[in-house]
Amino acid sequence: MWQINIRAILVLSVLAIVESEDPYRFFDWKITYGDIYPLGVRQQGILINGQFPGPDIQAVTNDNLIINVQNNLPEPFLLSWDGVQQRKNSFQDGVYGTNCPIPPGKNFTYKMQVKDQIGSFFYFPSLAFHKAAGGFGGIRILSRPRIPVPFPDPAGDYTVLIGDWYKTNHKVLKAILDYGKRLKFPDGILINGRGPNGSSFTVEPGKTYRFRISNVGLQNSLNFRIEGHKMKLVEVEGTHTIQTTMSSLDVHVGQSYSVLVTADQHAKDYYIAVSTRFTSQILTSTAVLHYSNSIKPVSGPPPGGPTTEIDWSLNQARSIRTNLTASGPRPNPQGSFHYGQIKVSRTIELASSAGLINHKQRYAVNGVSFVPADTPLKLADYFKIGGVFRVGSIPDNPRGRRIHTDTSVMGADHKAFVEIVFENHENIVQSWHLDGYNFFVVGMDGGLWKPKSRKQYNLVDAVSRCTTQVYPKSWTAVYVSLDNAGMWNLRSQFWARQYLGQQLYLRVYTPVQSVRDEYPIPKNALLCGRAKNRHT
Repeated sequence: MWQINIRAILVLSVLAIVESEDPYRFFDWKITYGDIYPLGVRQQGILINGQFPGPDIQAVTNDNLIINVQNNLPEPFLLSWDGVQQRKNSFQDGVYGTNCPIPPGKNFTYKMQVKDQIGSFFYFPSLAFHKAAGGFGGIRILSRPRIPVPFPDPAGDYTVLIGDWYKTNHKVLKAILDYGKRLKFPDGILINGRGPNGSSFTVEPGKTYRFRISNVGLQNSLNFRIEGHKMKLVEVEGTHTIQTTMSSLDVHVGQSYSVLVTADQHAKDYYIAVSTRFTSQILTSTAVLHYSNSIKPVSGPPPGGPTTEIDWSLNQARSIRTNLTASGPRPNPQGSFHYGQIKVSRTIELASSAGLINHKQRYAVNGVSFVPADTPLKLADYFKIGGVFRVGSIPDNPRGRRIHTDTSVMGADHKAFVEIVFENHENIVQSWHLDGYNFFVVGMDGGLWKPKSRKQYNLVDAVSRCTTQVYPKSWTAVYVSLDNAGMWNLRSQFWARQYLGQQLYLRVYTPVQSVRDEYPIPKNALLCGRAKNRHT
């Protein structure tokens, strides 16, 4: 009897382990150059398995993603996963501060889990201004079947990648920046890698569809709208929102949204229009919403949208709030985390600036223009290699000094709850992203931020996201719980500014080394720089 019980316990234990294992999804990607014609002229583009844009990643909450990337470019390459939080796993983040580049002709296998996440995101190449050549694609993380979603299943689910684009080769663009010059205004806008009317989305009359819109461009905020149709906003970067109906939506660079669109109009084709915001020259591109029983193609001008109105955009941004009654990636209301009742342990003010260093254009945060080290910062930290970076090389607030270069690393305590205020003293709209986290966008307004500005914060249902805009001569404040140990990139999504120094790394540190807080270095980690002869 005793032996039978032991055997039964062992069998049950094995079954429990098998059942607790989350599913694996495998991807095998080959990165190559190839000819593309997005704006009607031949260009050298970055293809993934021959595709431009790259294939969608489709997953379910807690899935393990195994993505083998074979770099067939003649130069190093990295992919990063915009919005995937890499819980306890910054070794997989895919930016130079955390990963060695994949050498030409070699491969690297990313191993990541989309732990406790849902929503719409994208991936992109993070090195050498490769983003201007392609290599990007959509990421959709679906809720687990037993967790309710606050809207009926749509009849279809479309990825819509929008972004400004240059006809100039990305290597030439990089050389212009390396030479210390600014880039000219982009040449056009792409919708899923194509120019005007190059993309089409088919719908059945009377049915409702989900459109996951990501601005994968290089610098410009874009407005998205569909001729004759309303859109219902339902999700922002992993957060179910209060469902707001709108006729057009501002999508700032690096941001992702989900909207529902019902095919409730006459049977014909309709324009999907995307245009630049807050620019003196307005670029517009179009795609087609095609009814399956259409009897008429698109005709006439596409629908107009807002152009330079900042107040309109600010009011729309403030109206985007969390749906507190909806479940998130776990079966509990998203509002159960009462961020407004937690005491802030630290305030970090980050001001952007531009200037010349040695007669070359540079961009900075709190007066520090980031320069990469000779070794990825995460590897230097893990192997305790001195002299690569200095924690505290960027101050917590702007000090009015002339900008200078350094490898900017800001230290932060694991489990701290901090307030970050992004300050924009310039006349452009800026966009900021933090890897490894979502944060609560508690406030934004014009003028200078002051402590009394906290009186207007939304401490109840602010939207939780990973990328936020900052309007001209304005500020945006966010709250973030630093519960994800690691080395995390905080950057401008204006890609030329990021490339020329407008970024830093947040070292979220715990003195206790435990897999409870952070996973060990992957056995397949690439080692380079001063970490080259170390062992995983």
